[in-house]
Amino acid sequence: MAKHDEAARRGRRNFLKTAGGMAMALVAAKDAAGQNATAKGARQAGSRGEEAIDRGLWVTWYDLPESGRDDYLSWLHGTYLTNLLKRPGYLWAAHYATRGSGGSAQIHHVEDPKVPGGFRYILLIGVRDALVFGDPVPGAIHASLPKQGRKMLAMRMGERVNLMTEAGRCEGRARNAYKEGLTGAPYIQIGSFNCPVEYEEEMHAGYVQQRLPAMCETTSCIRTRKLNSVAGWAKHGILYEFASLEGFSRDYEAANAKSPLGANGHSVVPMLIHAPGGPNSALRIWPPVAQA
Repeated sequence: MAKHDEAARRGRRNFLKTAGGMAMALVAAKDAAGQNATAKGARQAGSRGEEAIDRGLWVTWYDLPESGRDDYLSWLHGTYLTNLLKRPGYLWAAHYATRGSGGSAQIHHVEDPKVPGGFRYILLIGVRDALVFGDPVPGAIHASLPKQGRKMLAMRMGERVNLMTEAGRCEGRARNAYKEGLTGAPYIQIGSFNCPVEYEEEMHAGYVQQRLPAMCETTSCIRTRKLNSVAGWAKHGILYEFASLEGFSRDYEAANAKSPLGANGHSVVPMLIHAPGGPNSALRIWPPVAQA
């Protein structure tokens, strides 16, 4: 009788152990399926939002001497930017040569000699968001470069830097045809400026309600970005990205003329104080622009 009872108890234990194992396996499988579904959803969401993940911009304006310029450009494009883009959060870089500057007679420029005046070259570096610039800061990155790299950086004249965060963007009609994704456009117009506090709200409304939509309605505009500063002289920035110089030349002035930067037909442009030589239109020299 005792042997029979012990065999029965052993059978029940084995059954419960097996059933418990099956239940645990079922729960684990369900959790894994849920995690896989979540991960899949996150990947899909990330894919859908891929064009909107570069919310920080490191913008550098500067000039170069003629002597040693080719060596500098070779180093910048082949070594400096290649290494920089290996850092976490760094997504793309685009280097530009300025083709036009200063804007209209309405444009006023800062007269403070402490604000560096370079503008012949413009370097844009796109990152995930502006927090990336906090650890390490760009100054620490440059201080850690080897001697040759620091020597090359020292060639920059009138260097001015703004670390920007994107307040918002408007996608243009040329966006879907642009094959380079996040990389800065073949041709840009960029402005950096300060605005009296009493006009900032009106200026913001002008960009949101008029200027950005007008640019994005043109056939050559890839996107526009309104920027605000994390560090640097200018508090505000605006970046218009175009598919080509020809498109910019055809579309920019017309869109600008029909979208006063203000409210009720009023323009705050005369109230703005721009950086030296700005705003600037510029052609991308790296990565090279593919020929049509």
